[in-house]
Amino acid sequence: MRMASLAAVGVLALLSPASSQAPAGVKGSGYAHNAASRAGLMANANVALPASVTGGPVYFGKLSAVPATTGARAPVVVFLHGSSGLGLKAIEEWQRWLAQLGVASVAPDSFSLPDRITYQSPIARDVYERIHALRASEIEAATAAVKVAPWTDPARLVLAGTSEGAVAVARHGDADYRARMVFSWSCEDNYFVDAHRTASPPGQPVLNVVSMTDPYFSPSNSWLGNAAAKGHCGAAFASSKNATVVLIAGAPHTLINLPAARDATEAFLRRVL
Repeated sequence: MRMASLAAVGVLALLSPASSQAPAGVKGSGYAHNAASRAGLMANANVALPASVTGGPVYFGKLSAVPATTGARAPVVVFLHGSSGLGLKAIEEWQRWLAQLGVASVAPDSFSLPDRITYQSPIARDVYERIHALRASEIEAATAAVKVAPWTDPARLVLAGTSEGAVAVARHGDADYRARMVFSWSCEDNYFVDAHRTASPPGQPVLNVVSMTDPYFSPSNSWLGNAAAKGHCGAAFASSKNATVVLIAGAPHTLINLPAARDATEAFLRRVL
């Protein structure tokens, strides 16, 4: 999530929801998938398959290019990338690491949508919410595609996301997934949402991993927009007996490959799968 100068904050009050001009800090006009972009969302998804499925080395590549597999099935993590898209090298590293653990993963490509909006934070909340609606729609498409893949164990699906993608994951309350992992999002009201609207299906395990000083969602952000914020999902999942919150001191926003984050992720996946 790219940050604009603090001068952008003063611009927000001048934006009109009815204006045809793109809000300050926003580029692009694509807010909703069409049939073609939905197909591209999954065809261009990054996939990592473990050796148990390939019968040889780990496969990493596009879903559209997955080779013939052994017929074995594996647990699958569906991962929603952040605002930087799949170009973030950390995502490939993380997916390859999961495959070494015996876990397949699929990361849909939100930028299959032509002229898909990009932004520099902060921008208006209504614009963020249109983005969150876009990301939520991608979960349904990804779930449908993954469930019919011959290498998927449909009883062992985990939904995960980071930053922008994590908001949709945190809000997803359906029972398609055995567990959820929420990286670099705090599940709190702040500048990024009109309300956090975190869902908590009874009994569903949840892992939240976030930096103690996340530049966007911790109290260290001077334009967070919530003086009472704690910077993690503890309050949102306070009533759950299966939620784990891991705070990593001094971590950057993108933290999925830090040793502490990987340790927490591996332990969580071994428990829920």
